[in-house]
Amino acid sequence: MTATATDRTSSRYWHERAVRVKPETRLFIGGKFVDASSGARFQTLNPATRQVLAEVAQGAAKDVDLAVAAAKKAFRSGIWSRMAPRSRMDVLFKVARLLEQYADDLALLDCLDMGKPISELVNIDVPGSVMTWQYFAETIDKIEGAVTSTDPSALHMITREPLGVVGCVVPWNYPLMMASWKAAPALAAGNSVVLKPAEQSPLSALLLARLLAEAGVPDGVFNVVNGYGEDAGRALGLHMDVNKIAFTGSTEVGKLMMVYAGQSNMKRVSTECGGKTPQIILRDVGDLDTAVRYAVNGIYGNQGEVCNAGSRLLVQESLADTFIERFRARAAESFRPGDPLDPATTMGPLVTPEQQKRVLGYIESGKADGATLVMGGSVPAGFQQGNYVAPTLFTGVKSSMKIAQEEIFGPVAAVIPFKDVGEATRIANDSIYGLAASIWTSDLTTAHRLARDVEAGVVWINCFDHGDMTMPFGGYKQSGQGRDKCFETVLAHTQTKSIWINLG
Repeated sequence: MTATATDRTSSRYWHERAVRVKPETRLFIGGKFVDASSGARFQTLNPATRQVLAEVAQGAAKDVDLAVAAAKKAFRSGIWSRMAPRSRMDVLFKVARLLEQYADDLALLDCLDMGKPISELVNIDVPGSVMTWQYFAETIDKIEGAVTSTDPSALHMITREPLGVVGCVVPWNYPLMMASWKAAPALAAGNSVVLKPAEQSPLSALLLARLLAEAGVPDGVFNVVNGYGEDAGRALGLHMDVNKIAFTGSTEVGKLMMVYAGQSNMKRVSTECGGKTPQIILRDVGDLDTAVRYAVNGIYGNQGEVCNAGSRLLVQESLADTFIERFRARAAESFRPGDPLDPATTMGPLVTPEQQKRVLGYIESGKADGATLVMGGSVPAGFQQGNYVAPTLFTGVKSSMKIAQEEIFGPVAAVIPFKDVGEATRIANDSIYGLAASIWTSDLTTAHRLARDVEAGVVWINCFDHGDMTMPFGGYKQSGQGRDKCFETVLAHTQTKSIWINLG
């Protein structure tokens, strides 16, 4: 029986569906689901209960070899890389339609695997993934070359060709969406793909593989190797037949991918890594309540497990007390930990016990460094069995403190006061990261100056986390290099070839 919109607002609907779910757990190589060569498996846990969700095939270097060989064979055959652009478009559009058809299954798998509230998955992640496949399908016949102006004795053409095999290494915080952000542009450009999902959240990637095959993506063009980063991820980064690594994850591992490229075949590497996003609220903000609402959502959405989470709240001194009071009230009203399968839940657990311990350790660090804990800071009552951390707020934070410098990747916000625009700029840029920033002001000149001077790849003015598929997403400094979304991403999965024809 087809689910209705009313069904999807019911906790019972999702719990009953969760009982029936039987996820695929094998690797997907050469168009077939297969066990790992070693037969090894690992457990993926439900973060809300810490119960075993599934035992998943544990791919390793040998499985990466098999997947890359299948991808390379498919690429060399031209079955996808030289398919007529309109035909390739048709396949990717069908992928988007299948994601819509299987939206509830995809949402449920990510909810069970990494703890994100089901309402966010249904309303944000899955529709965003559908849009990603649609957008990149539309770019396929827009990839163009050029004929340059040369001496009449010659004809010079510049063509664009796919790179070959692209290794996509994605994180656990947006499992389906990040897999889509990486795989869709690579496939749109005509490449073959080997996807390594995070070991914490591999299940939706395996359903995605089945849907791509059903849509008509030829055997070998899209492969999935589950496994640990230090094994399968490393093997992919070092592989001599992988032509590019498209990576989203920690800055530490992003650097390793660049090292692996240098140690192997000098493959291209794009990295979207950590962030420590400043939300800058000036005293001339036009609508403080709106700024507060965005600030709260910007740090506590997705449990703070977001690379561009607005964890640094830079507030002008004269506004600080009022802002903090309204922020606390809004947070208490908007974000309460709960069962991720309940559509009313706005905050789920963190992905693993290790991540929970890490975030709680940062909270202790903030207290030890002299910041004032004014909200949260512990495991919420009644949720000891899961990986929960209550929405947390520190005030009196100095930019030099650990909680103001390091990426926490949890629901921890730090209020840092500033005197004027110059000091706000210095504090905002006092970071190894430069992924995103937001600016709240009613003064046009101030907005332009700060947008120019803040070192970030994305700057929002009087909003936070807005945008569409045309907006390049990526950072400055140690937030990585390369961009996701946008047409530029497709071109980054191609290389140019100059063809000089002597007409003399």
